[in-house]
Amino acid sequence: MNTNLKGIFYIALGASSYGVLATFVKYANNHGFGTAGLTFSQYLFGAFLLSIWSVFFTGKSKCLKKNRDVSKYPKLKLMLFGTTLGLTSSFYYLSIQYVPVSVGIILLMQTIWMGVVLEFFVAKQLVTKTKIIGAIVAIVGTILAAKVFETDISFSYWGIGFGLLAALSYTGAMYASNKVSLGLPIITRSKYLVYGGLMVVVLFWNVEILNEFNWLIFFKWGAFLGLFGTILPPILFNKGFPEIGTGVGSIVAALEIPVSVFSAYLILNEEISILQWVGIIVILIAVFLINWRK
Repeated sequence: MNTNLKGIFYIALGASSYGVLATFVKYANNHGFGTAGLTFSQYLFGAFLLSIWSVFFTGKSKCLKKNRDVSKYPKLKLMLFGTTLGLTSSFYYLSIQYVPVSVGIILLMQTIWMGVVLEFFVAKQLVTKTKIIGAIVAIVGTILAAKVFETDISFSYWGIGFGLLAALSYTGAMYASNKVSLGLPIITRSKYLVYGGLMVVVLFWNVEILNEFNWLIFFKWGAFLGLFGTILPPILFNKGFPEIGTGVGSIVAALEIPVSVFSAYLILNEEISILQWVGIIVILIAVFLINWRK
């Protein structure tokens, strides 16, 4: 298969994996499973499987950079940045307790313009007029997709707040995926990122985990959420982005939005208005504007 097509396939599959998570978490919530137990099971399964996997496949796993990582304590850095993964999941899953999944994913995708802001502070030369316009377009699309103009919608400030916190954490997680400790093998990087995520999930939910966790949740939901939320996406993104670059890769990764909305429509019977679809299309255009290179 052509290298570019392989990269596009990896990222599309990883984005689709992320896209279905919230729908199934909310489905599990509706059937009596608590969010703390689900989140802990997801990261526990991910950490367990990646630990085993790394024993057998680390030697064969590629590094994102051929040179050795010269920074101090690269694994510790990965664990620290991995906390953003755990916070993203925790805040995102809390958000969809108060708002529909189709709105929750739009709030999460505010990382589109938050990433531009982060770039401005980290490397001002990377922020162009096109990116600024793209960020503004993303905000306009969000207003449409979040049903702001629909009179029959009651807003949940808790849902919006948790959704924006999830987006902020997700921005940090995306930065870590592309910038931190790239000299380590892909499996090793994914493992320590998930270790950091597991650590912060335990701290975030603490006593609630003891009240909600049981092995039925672990085997029934932890395996599914762990596979599609903490194992496949990091590995697929780490394989795909080097093949086609961050710009085009980010455009393909935006597939997460329609996948999430459509899965919520199919499984949770959430109604998606025409105005929402218009907003989603506007957001996808914004992603294109921000990341496209001639």
